[in-house]
Amino acid sequence: MKPYDLRLHGGRVVLPGTGLSEVDVCVRDGKIAAICSPSDELPATETVDVTGRWVLPGAIDAHVHLGQDLSVPKTVEDAALETASAAAGGVTTMLAYLMSPRPYDELFPAARDLMAEHAHTDFGFHFCVVTPEHVESIGHYTRDLGVSSFKVFTNFRGNEGAYLNLPGNDDSFLFDALQAAADSGAMIAQHAENIELVWRLRERLSKDPDAGLDAWHAVRPPYVEAEAEGRVAYLASVVGASSYAVHVTSREALSALERQRAEYPDVFVETCPHYLTLGIDSGLGSRGKVNPPLRTRDDREALWEAVADGRVDVIGSDHVPRHFSAKDKDLWSASAGFPGTGTLLPLLLSEGHFNRGIPVERLVDLTATRPARLFGLWPRKGAIRIGADADFAVIDPNRPSTVAAATQHSGAEYSVWEGWESKVSVQHTILGGEFTVRDGEVQGPRGQFLSRRNSGRAALAASAKQEVSA
Repeated sequence: MKPYDLRLHGGRVVLPGTGLSEVDVCVRDGKIAAICSPSDELPATETVDVTGRWVLPGAIDAHVHLGQDLSVPKTVEDAALETASAAAGGVTTMLAYLMSPRPYDELFPAARDLMAEHAHTDFGFHFCVVTPEHVESIGHYTRDLGVSSFKVFTNFRGNEGAYLNLPGNDDSFLFDALQAAADSGAMIAQHAENIELVWRLRERLSKDPDAGLDAWHAVRPPYVEAEAEGRVAYLASVVGASSYAVHVTSREALSALERQRAEYPDVFVETCPHYLTLGIDSGLGSRGKVNPPLRTRDDREALWEAVADGRVDVIGSDHVPRHFSAKDKDLWSASAGFPGTGTLLPLLLSEGHFNRGIPVERLVDLTATRPARLFGLWPRKGAIRIGADADFAVIDPNRPSTVAAATQHSGAEYSVWEGWESKVSVQHTILGGEFTVRDGEVQGPRGQFLSRRNSGRAALAASAKQEVSA
């Protein structure tokens, strides 16, 4: 019998439907080729002892921004540093947003090729649709470029998006985008805030140069988010589209989405680690500025409840790698967003499993299985099963780790979780059977572009059909 290329021996492996199981995993030609008893005599070219460790499917970070201007990766550092940060945190696949008013046919090839040369993870893209021409091209982008998820900003009305060189839009634009996605088997991911209400609230709030995060929360309160989430989800139901609520922050937004999902199932919910672990009381100052804002302790508790009981579908990082120099200003001048892909998995395992008792397999579903199914990556990604890509995060649950910008690799050079102690550490990250991180050290790039032909309802239907045929 030809030896396997790699065998992970002695660990506890998260298997679909059974959770942590005492089995070995064998790899051949980049794929999972066997799942066996530790006592089975199956030879391998390399056997790695992972006794006392957990072997998880590599995480899929479905919400990433790249580049200092967050538009497209343009430099080696944009691709190499941020994917190294992801890999060091157990991420093996990222889906990154490209954002520009230009046609994506002009931007996509260069971004794809740059990432393919320098990425430490596999990768795909979402496109931000910001012009009527983008909307008209959704079918083409899905069919011909392998991009099947598209972001609409309900907050970019008037000149609100001008700082990113993006034009304004309105509800008719949103409606057209939802219809185009429904016709193409694609999905709309909405940044949902009612910016007209924000404008009115801005008029009432004094711009105190010493204002803290409670002021940012006050000018963009939960009802601003909840109203827009409900509106997008309702319009999605009108045209039969799949909608994906990115970075849900609050109890009110969850409730608005749940009301719509009770009548129409193709409404999907994402939240992020920072909304689960940080708030207006975190003492972060302008470094904690993000859109939508960090919320209250009550909102955090509501999100954790939804994570535990299945109402949240995906947890993504909303990684924003702008340098700290863009943050260390007064609240009103600082840029929004912060890095987080490298801390996604360690924080969730520590805070969710050890501190709250959420089963590891539930957290794996949120960070691997469900995003793979929703974004057209199943069955290649998302679970440890025969025939899937050999993507693994090997976690040491007995070795705490401390978050430090110096070890995060990101070009942002800071972390809002600086000094936080996770109860776990990522020992190895394996992509397609090859180590991208070994004993905590990042190895050479080996990422590949992932073409996706559907997302949302269409992707779920395709994955269900594949399982029946298998």
